[in-house]
Amino acid sequence: MESRKEKKLKRKQFVGNEININVNLQMLEKKKAIDELIKAASAQNDPLASFSPFRSYNTNGVSVYLDSGRGNKLSSSLKQYIQQLLKVNMEGPYGSEWPAEEKLKRREMVSSEACYILVYQAPNSNTKEMSTGSCTNEGRIVGFVHYRFTLEEEIPVVYVYELQLQSCVQGKGLGKFLMQLIELIARKSQMGAVVLTVQKANLLAMNFYINKLRYAISSISPSNVDPLTGLEKNYEILCKVFNAEAKSALEE
Repeated sequence: MESRKEKKLKRKQFVGNEININVNLQMLEKKKAIDELIKAASAQNDPLASFSPFRSYNTNGVSVYLDSGRGNKLSSSLKQYIQQLLKVNMEGPYGSEWPAEEKLKRREMVSSEACYILVYQAPNSNTKEMSTGSCTNEGRIVGFVHYRFTLEEEIPVVYVYELQLQSCVQGKGLGKFLMQLIELIARKSQMGAVVLTVQKANLLAMNFYINKLRYAISSISPSNVDPLTGLEKNYEILCKVFNAEAKSALEE
C-alpha cells in the first residue's frame, strides 16, 4: 500500500508531466503559426500592391519606378544584370573572398525563396545612361533589393540579402526609400525585424544603416556572440526590431 508521501510525489510528477506536455504543445503551435506566417508572406505575388506610394521615386534628379520579382523567374538578361551589378559593387569590399562568395550569391539569387524589388529608370528620365545596364521591355534597370522571409533565433524576419544600386542613383535618397519599403513589407507581413549583413570594409554601408537608418549591431553578430573570434570576421549582422520578443532575441 502506497504511503501518503509516495502519493504526494506521484501527484507532483503527474502535474509536472501535464505542464511539460502543455508547454510542448504551445511551442509546437507557436512554431506552426510562425511557419504558416512565413509561408504566407513568401507566397505574396506582389508585395508592392499594398504600398502604391512606393511604386515610384522622383526626387533629387532620380526618376524610377519599382516592380517585384522572384529569383527563379528572372529572365536570363535580368540575372546577368544583377550578377554584374553585384560584382561591380561588392568585389572590392569582399577582397580575396569574393570568388567563393560570388558563387554562393549566384545560387542564392536565383532561388525560389529570393524575393526582389526591381528598380527601373522611368521613361524620359534624365538619369545618366549606365554602360552596365540591362535593357528590358519596361525600361532600364538601375538597382534591386534581394530579400527573404525567414527565421532568425525563432523570430520571423525579413532578411535583406542585397541592396544594390548603380552609382548614378546612389546618394540621392533612393536607398533609404527602398529600406523604408522593406520595413513596411516586414511590418505588414507580421515579421519581428529586418535583418541584414554588412561587410566591415564597406564603410559607406555601415554608416548608412547604423547612423542614417538607426539599425543596431545584432546580438547574433559575431562581434557580440564572441568578441575575440568576432574580430576575425569581416562582417556584422545588423537589425531593426519591431516588438519586444524580437528585441530580446536579436538585439539585447
